[in-house]
Formats: sequence, C-alpha cells, structure tokens
Amino acid sequence: MSASIEITNVTKRYGALTVLSDISLAISAGEFIVFLGPSGCGKSTLLRMIAGLEDVTEGTISVDGVRVDTLPPGKRGVAMVFQSYALYPHMTVAQNMSFGLENIGVAKAEIEKRVRFAADTLEIAHLLDRKPQKLSGGQRQRVAIGRAIVKEPKAFLFDEPLSNLDAALRGRTRLELAQLHGRLGSTMVFVTHDQVEAMTLADRIVIMQDRRIEQIGTPMEVYRRPATRFVAAFVGSPAMNFIPIRDAVMNGDRLSIDTAGLGTVSVPLHLPPGFSPEGAELGIRAEDVSVAAAGAPGIALTAEVIERLGDRTLIYGHLEDGTKMTVEADGRNATRPGDRLTIVLDTSALHLFDKTGAAHHPEGD
Repeated sequence: MSASIEITNVTKRYGALTVLSDISLAISAGEFIVFLGPSGCGKSTLLRMIAGLEDVTEGTISVDGVRVDTLPPGKRGVAMVFQSYALYPHMTVAQNMSFGLENIGVAKAEIEKRVRFAADTLEIAHLLDRKPQKLSGGQRQRVAIGRAIVKEPKAFLFDEPLSNLDAALRGRTRLELAQLHGRLGSTMVFVTHDQVEAMTLADRIVIMQDRRIEQIGTPMEVYRRPATRFVAAFVGSPAMNFIPIRDAVMNGDRLSIDTAGLGTVSVPLHLPPGFSPEGAELGIRAEDVSVAAAGAPGIALTAEVIERLGDRTLIYGHLEDGTKMTVEADGRNATRPGDRLTIVLDTSALHLFDKTGAAHHPEGD
C-alpha cells in the first residue's frame, strides 16, 4: 500500500518564531523522498507535521487527496520510525510489534499474520522471542521498523533512524532500507543531515535551509546542477570549490570570466540578465580539477594538506592569490604538502553563482 502526499503552503510558527515558511511539496505514491539539511532547518518539524505530532499553523497536508492536517495521528494512515528505538524493554520483539495493533482491537490471527510478514521481510523472525536488551542496535532498529510495517500504513516516515548506529552498521542498514523500499513499494519520507544517506536512498531529495526548500531533485540533479550556492556547498564531499570573480563579459557564445586565482576562463554560458560581477563566484567540484603532467600548461597550486583515501587522493591547496582549492587525484598520487603543482579545469563543469547565491550552469550540462 502506498499513497501520495501533498503539502500546500505550509507554515509553522511557535509564537513569534517562524520555523517553516510557505512549504509546498508533492510526493508521488511509492516514492522515496529524503529531507536533507543542516540542524535547525525545519526538516524534522515538517516530518512531524505530516505525522500529526506538530500542528500546522497555515496551509494543508493531504494523503491520497484527503486532507489530514486536522486529523489525529492515528487517523492519517502513516507510521513513524523515530531516531530512538523506543522499544518496551519488558516485551519481546513480537510483543513490541503487536502491541499497537492489540490496542486498537485487531484480531489475534491478523496480528500474528502481520507480525510474521514484518519479521520475514526484515529477516528478524529468529528474534521474535527475544527482548530488546539482547539485541544489537541494528536489530533494535529493524524491530522499530517492523512495528511500523505491521500497521500497514500508506506512508512510512523516518526521522534520522540511522544516526544512533556506528558507521559500518549504518551502511548496512542503509542498504536494507533501500531493499525494503523495493520489496514494499511504499511511500517513504526520510529525514537526515547525512548527504550519503540522501544520495544513496532517495528518488528525490528535498534540500532545506533556513525554514524553506532550497531545491528538489534527483540525487544527481542536485549534485551536478545545484540551484544555489548553499546546495553546491552542502551536497558533495569535499564541498565544491568557490573562486571569487572580478569581471565577466560575453565573447561570442561563451562567457569570459576574469578571476584573481585562475586568471581568465571561458565558459559555455550566457551572461544572465542584470548580472553583476560584484559578489559573484565560480564553482567547480574537486573531481573536475585534475593535476597536469610536469611542465604542462595550467594553473599553479601549492599543496597544503593531503588526504589519502585509498582509491583517490584529495589535495587541499591554494592558488597564487591565496584562494583555497581542493583537487581530486588518483589514489597513487605522490603529492606531498608544500609541492607546487599545475592543475587543469574542466570548464564545462564550471558553475556561476551570482551575489544572491543563485546558480547559472553551462549549457548542456
């Protein structure tokens, strides 16, 4: 079972404090949507408003075309999985999953069927008689998800469910969530501040910042074509490089951009109407900057810090004017701190950000 969710002009205030401002979003049935953003951006509040744990100050929320923001949580057809597992320590796994159904009078045979289905789906059938203290963190999180599955909701809501797990377990559980979505085909809305979780799980990512939505898109859309400087800086590790510009003029069908650090670069991009170079920047990701062979033409970079990650090497350095620049090289790269390198840019991967932070991308990118 899955459902569409429509959020229309939703605002949330606590007294004079506005925590969400005029949010509108359409989620398709069966879609895996991730709310991504820094702490305090409003992503968990928005999820809790869908669940009915927070009131809507203005606007509406609908599930499958039925307005639900005036309904109590239990009548909305959604199930929430929290950051804390919130399992009853004195109950077995089976009892933890069945407790909510028993409270609303579901028949015993139906409860047993649903618990068995959830346990088989999550591969925890062998744990049904155990109590939470005898489970690992990952197993407890599966029980919490199972408790949601037995409700047969129209949509699952996940509030940073992996943040309490260690790195290895987080990666494994992330894969299990993706597989679970494939098996159930249910609508899933997932909140995180971890971009790896967002990039690997989402059909679409909703990037939030400062009470509003910055961009909505597929993982690669927000990575390759960020709508704003904030998105460009927030998505990707390492963050995008930013280089201040001094001037920009059209030269035929290309934009000629003058910078102190890179010199003059030519980009297949038309000058935006009303564009001013004041406060504008060029952006380029580390993987779109390469180290040239010794003696080849290019741009001088002095290496400062080297990160060796096995399959790749990250070189953190500065240009001749002091502008910081991160370059991605092959894992076998032998650069050392203090080395002077020559780098080459893929100008088709350059992005222009105006003083408002809005992005302008090369044509065809």
